[in-house]
Amino acid sequence: MKLNMRRVVIAILLIVLSAGIWRALSVKRSQQLAATNAAQTQVQIELSHNDVFTVEMREITQGLAVSGTVKALNYAVIKARVAGELKEITVREGDPVKAGQVLARIDPMEYQRRFEQAQEQAIAAKSQMEIAQRQWDTNKALVDQGFISKTALDNSLASYQGAMASHKAAIAGADVARKLLDDSVLRAPFSGVISLRTAQLGERVGVDAKVLEMVDLRQLEVEVPLSPSDSLDVVIGQTAQLQIEDRADLVTAKVTRMSPSAQLGSRSVLVYLTLDKPAGLRHGLFAKGTLGLVNTQVLAVPLTAVRTDQPTPYVQIIEKVGDAMQVRHQKVEMGIRGNDATGKDPQEWVALKGIAVGSIVLKGQVGAMRDAMAVRFTNANPLATAPSNAVASPASSSAR
Repeated sequence: MKLNMRRVVIAILLIVLSAGIWRALSVKRSQQLAATNAAQTQVQIELSHNDVFTVEMREITQGLAVSGTVKALNYAVIKARVAGELKEITVREGDPVKAGQVLARIDPMEYQRRFEQAQEQAIAAKSQMEIAQRQWDTNKALVDQGFISKTALDNSLASYQGAMASHKAAIAGADVARKLLDDSVLRAPFSGVISLRTAQLGERVGVDAKVLEMVDLRQLEVEVPLSPSDSLDVVIGQTAQLQIEDRADLVTAKVTRMSPSAQLGSRSVLVYLTLDKPAGLRHGLFAKGTLGLVNTQVLAVPLTAVRTDQPTPYVQIIEKVGDAMQVRHQKVEMGIRGNDATGKDPQEWVALKGIAVGSIVLKGQVGAMRDAMAVRFTNANPLATAPSNAVASPASSSAR
């Protein structure tokens, strides 16, 4: 009897203890849930207008990614044609020059004396030719009168012809000496700008030593190497949108020439794109962009705004829920990619299905945000002019 009573008491105590523990856990869970809800209600991310953009129809260009070097159509390396000391050099890097302008002079003393020597030799050869001619004329008259033999006349004729040849050779030598004298003066082959100066005043230079480099910046082109398979789709007249050395503005270029053969070693085919507006650009800059093949009107967003940290790609849109605004993860289907056809935005765009025109989308620079996170804007609310429900179903919003 006592044993049964003891068991009943223990059972009652266990029941009371379990009820107390359960009640304590319930109270603690309720407190934690209330604290979490309060924290979620109070936390808001502050955004600016630069963190979002409005989805709209956009014309993008599908094309071939290209890159190359900007080169001047007219480019020259000014080399010394004769050896000697640089007596004068009148230009430096960045100086504009005109065609035919004197750029540098090599000491002409030696070549001046050679020219004078050649001239004197030509004068002496001319005198010898005139003497031989008079002798031949005299002997010809004497032969007609029978005073000398025909052999003597032939000898005088040979002497005259030899003297005449010597005179011509002396004139040619004088012309060569004159050419060397003229080559001591370096002139600009065309109008342009000096890009490099490799020799200094008083320096002795050898034949074919580089003295200056110059370019004509009025006509620039981009030399683009393409694989043989990619070059098959390129034709003369196609346009490209290029970004020069990470500048914000895009530059338009047009295919004007194509190499008829592949390069040895790399097997690449060189394509030349002439820049429409070369003003402000420089020879040797790096260019990259898209050689446009097809323009398409689609509903597009920047590729950086599409997140792929979940199994399905999605964008982060801002939608209005009551009087508040919050982030919502909208799953999308990506389509074609390309660049803005207007050239105003250099970033890559992608066509999407599953999002409506007018949706407010977070830019990629903002980073990942939790679904249903509350947000607010520092300035006017961009949703004030947007539809209350800017998200459409994939069936009603597709890339065309």
